Amino acid sequence: MTSAPTSFAEWQTYPLTLDPIHVAWLKQAKKADTAFAVADIEGIEISHKRFLTGVLLFAKKIKQYSPEQNVALMLPSSGGGAIASMAILSLGKTLVNLNFTSGKKALQSAVKQAEVKHVYTSRKFLDKMYEKGIDLSSFFPGIELLFLEDIKEEISTIARLVTLLQAILMPVNLLRKLYFTEVSMHDTAAILFSSGSEGFPKGVELSHSNIAANAKQAAIELGAVSSDVIMSTLPTFHAFGFAITTLMPLAEGIPIVCHADPTDVATISSGIEKYTGTILVGTPTFLRMYAISKKVSIDSMQSLRLVVAGAEKLRSEVREVFETKFNKPVYEGYGTTETSPGASVNLPDIVSKDSEKIQLRNRQGTVGRAFSGTEFRIVDPDSLDPIPTGEDGLILIGGPQIMKGYLNMPEKTAEVIEIIDGYRWYRTGDKGHLDEDGFLTIVDRYSRFAKIGGEMISLTNVEEEILDACNHNDMEVAATCLPDQRRGEKIVLLATSDLNKEDLTEILTRAKVNPLHFPNKILNVEEIPKLGSGKTDFGATKKIAQANDN
Repeated sequence: MTSAPTSFAEWQTYPLTLDPIHVAWLKQAKKADTAFAVADIEGIEISHKRFLTGVLLFAKKIKQYSPEQNVALMLPSSGGGAIASMAILSLGKTLVNLNFTSGKKALQSAVKQAEVKHVYTSRKFLDKMYEKGIDLSSFFPGIELLFLEDIKEEISTIARLVTLLQAILMPVNLLRKLYFTEVSMHDTAAILFSSGSEGFPKGVELSHSNIAANAKQAAIELGAVSSDVIMSTLPTFHAFGFAITTLMPLAEGIPIVCHADPTDVATISSGIEKYTGTILVGTPTFLRMYAISKKVSIDSMQSLRLVVAGAEKLRSEVREVFETKFNKPVYEGYGTTETSPGASVNLPDIVSKDSEKIQLRNRQGTVGRAFSGTEFRIVDPDSLDPIPTGEDGLILIGGPQIMKGYLNMPEKTAEVIEIIDGYRWYRTGDKGHLDEDGFLTIVDRYSRFAKIGGEMISLTNVEEEILDACNHNDMEVAATCLPDQRRGEKIVLLATSDLNKEDLTEILTRAKVNPLHFPNKILNVEEIPKLGSGKTDFGATKKIAQANDN
C-alpha cells in the first residue's frame, strides 16, 4: 500500500486503493505480535489467532442463519460484539448496529427501515437490561433474536480446533478465498442510526470506502501504533465507538479493551491501569464522571497518552476538573455519524528537537483542525457563498468519509449533500467559524436557537452562561424553547438542582447576562434526559417542557 496522500483532491480517490476494513484486520491478525487483540475488563483476553478463529466460526453460522443482506447487532462494547461485527463484514453483508438505549419505537423503526429479519444479541446482555427494567426481547415482534451464547454452544470442539489450525497455518489469500465474500468499496458496509437528539433516527449508510478512509485518517491523526492500547468503552451503535475505538484499532493491529457500560468509570479506570491503556475517547458527560468519582484513583489513569472528548461541547469546567485531578489534558474533537464519524481533532503541540519552535496543534475552545483529507467550509446557509475567516456560518464538511446517504431517504439525503467544485460536501446543521490557523469553533446547532423579540439566541450559550454564573459543579441544565405569543418564543430550562426563577434572575443579573437569555420557566428534574452516547436528548427535553407548559 502506498503512503497516504497529502492533498484534499488525492484523498477523495485514495480510499479506493485501501483494503476493506475486515480485510485490513485479517492481514493484521495474521502478523500481529501483541499479547491480545481484545480484552473484556471483567472477562477474558482474546489473542489475535483466537479472535480470527471466532470470526471464521461465527461467519459460518451467520451465513447459515441469515441469507438476507442486512444483519443487525444489538450488543454493548464487548469481545463478542467485535467478533460478530467482523464476521458480518467478512460475509459482505451490511452490519446494522441497533441503539438499544433509543426506546421501543425508534428500535422498531430501525429494523423496519433496514428490513432486518434477524437480530444477533446476547442473553447475558438482555438479562442485564431486564434488571434495569427494559425488556428488549419484547421490542421485536416478528423478528428472530439469535443469541451469541447459543451459537457458541452449537460449535463442536473439533470444528473449533480445525478452524484454529486454519487460522494459524493458512495464508491470508487462502482464508479470504475460503471464508470472505468479495466486496466493492462502494458497497454499503454498515447502517448506523443517527442519535435522534433532535428527532427520529435516520439510517446513515456508510460504504466500505467511507469506513476505511476514516479509520486511516483517525490512525494518522492520533498517531496510533501497535504499542497503544485503546479503551473501547463507547457502544458500537455510536459512530465513534464503532469506527474509531473498535474497527480502526483492529485494522491497525492495535489491541482494544472493552467494557459494556461507559458510565462504569470505576471499572474502566481499573482496566486502564491493568492493561496500560493509552487512548481514551469519551463524551464530556462520561469524562466528567471520571473526574468527580471518588472510586477513580489518580494513579489508575496515568498510562493514558491521549484523552479525546467528542459528541458534545466540551465545557471548560469539565476540562479543568479532569486535568486538575489527573494532570492529563483533554483534547476536543468533532464529527458526525454522517462523516463516518471523525472530521477534526485537537492534539498535543509538538516542540521541535532542533529548535524552540512549537508546532501548534491544540487551541482550547475549538474542535481542532480538519483531519488529513478533510476540509471545512463556512458558508451562508441559504446561498452557500463563502463567509470570511472568523465569521460564523454553516459548517460544510468535505472528504472521503462523507456518507453514501440516508437509508431509503433520497429527499433527506439531497437536503444535506451538496456538490461543490465536483466534490461532495455535508451540510452539518452546525454554526461556527474558522480562525486564521484553521481551527474550527462551533457556536451551536442552527436548530438550537430561540427567536426572542426578533433576536436569535443560542440555547447552548444560555446553558453555559447559567452554569458559569451559578458556579455549581454538580448541576446539569438543558435549555429548550417553546412558542410564546408575546415574544415569538420563550426559553424553558431543565435543571438538576433546586433552582427557582427569582433566584436565577438575580444571579444572572449580577453576572450581567443579557436579559433576553433569562429562562421564562425553570423545571427542576432528577436528571437531564440523555441518549446512550451521553449526549443530551433534546427531543425528550422539549417534550418535558411541553408537558409542563401551563
